[in-house]
Parts: sequence; C-alpha cells; structure tokens
Amino acid sequence: MSEHKASGRRRSSAPAASVRPHTGQPGRRRAAEPVRSPFAAAVHGLGHKAALVAAVSGMALTVVLPTTAGAAGGSGAAAPSTAVTAAAQAKVDYQRSGLTSGFDPDTKLEQLMVASGAEVEATSSKGTLSQPMDAMKMTSPFGMRINPVTGAAGEMHTGQDYGVPCGTPVHAAAGGTIKSAGWVDMYGNRVVIDHGNGLETTYNHLTSIGTHQGAKVSRGDLIAESGTTGNSTGCHLHFEVVVGGKMVDPKSWL
Repeated sequence: MSEHKASGRRRSSAPAASVRPHTGQPGRRRAAEPVRSPFAAAVHGLGHKAALVAAVSGMALTVVLPTTAGAAGGSGAAAPSTAVTAAAQAKVDYQRSGLTSGFDPDTKLEQLMVASGAEVEATSSKGTLSQPMDAMKMTSPFGMRINPVTGAAGEMHTGQDYGVPCGTPVHAAAGGTIKSAGWVDMYGNRVVIDHGNGLETTYNHLTSIGTHQGAKVSRGDLIAESGTTGNSTGCHLHFEVVVGGKMVDPKSWL
C-alpha cells in the first residue's frame, strides 16, 4: 500500500480565464443603454400632442400641448408632433378662440334680469347700466330728504339728481323700447324706457325730447336734453331705475 504524504486536500485549479487577443488598440466598452424613468416613459407614450417651438434670444423653447388630433378614429395611434419655429426677434402670440368673446352689456343685463327678476342684488347689478350723461355730478341722492320745492321733511326721493346745464345731451342707459315720452306734471318732460324683464329707467325735467313712444333705442342713443321743467329748482336730470314696479337706488346699477 503506498504511502500518502500528510497534507490537506488539494484545491482544484480554477479554469484559465480566456484572454482576448491583443490588437494593439485600446478595447472599446459597450455603451450602456439609457435608463428611462417611469415619468419619461409615460410622457413618451402620450399620443395626440403638438409642439410649439419659439426661438427667443437664440434659445429654443418647446411647449408640448395636448390635442385631440387622431382621436376620432379610435386607433390609439400617436399623432406626429408639429414644430412651429420663429426667428429670434419675432413676436410669437397665440390665442385660444374658446377663451375670447366680445362683451355685450345688454346681454349681461338681460341674463341678470331673467335669472333674478325683482330680487336683484346690488353686487350683481353694479355696472349693468351706462351713465345717461357724459359728465355727472350728483346733487341729490336716492332716499329720504327735505323737498327742495316745498321744504317739507320726510319726502322719498325716488331717483338721483345730477346737476348739469340745461340742454346737456341725455342718452339711453341701456337698449330697450320707449314706453312713454311726454309731459308728466311733477316730472315735466319725461321719458321712460322699458328694458324688458321688469326693468325700466326714467329721465325727467327735460328741456326737449328726441324720441317717441314705441321707438326702439340702443344703449347710448341720444333721447333728450336736460332741463328744469316740472317741479324743479334748476337745470338738472332726475334719473330713476325701476325694478318690478319698485323704485331702486340708481347707484347700484351705474
């Protein structure tokens, strides 16, 4: 029986590593693939978008906006991006037609009256009527006062007085139909405009009247000239606002 030297087990030799032959040039490393974040992947996957590119001071600014192009077909395919470019000095504006519209004060007034009727709040009605004269200086407000003609206390002043020279042009505060135009004892020459839905305005103590009953007028139309007819102590316009047959403070409407 052969003798064995006292020694531990011999570790098997590791297989020799393969050696790539030397080519004389540095080896090129394989470029790592870019790692795409979940956010980037989501953005990449969004279809139906258009790009607006504006060049400002030599730098390109890209804005990606959603669009419904291609949605009607229901195929789910992404629509190609469209690049719009401009020179560095160009002024680039864009406007969404859905956000633009002309302001029509008479339409706003009509909608207000239809929605609220005689229960109009002052905060809602403010600014819905135009001034009946270009320059107006209030000389007597709406509310209780001493009658300037008789001196009696406790009179309800049903409108606002504006001191102006006689013959000052008076305009319709809003579009409507002339309900009456003529002489009324206390008011002198008086014009009443029916604006519809229970709203009326009146113009009083006029020197002359330039309209007639049944006439259609637009906001700002010339209807009369101020004066001092009827129970009046001087040239002025007495202007009233009537809602559902009740006199209200014109200040809440102008």
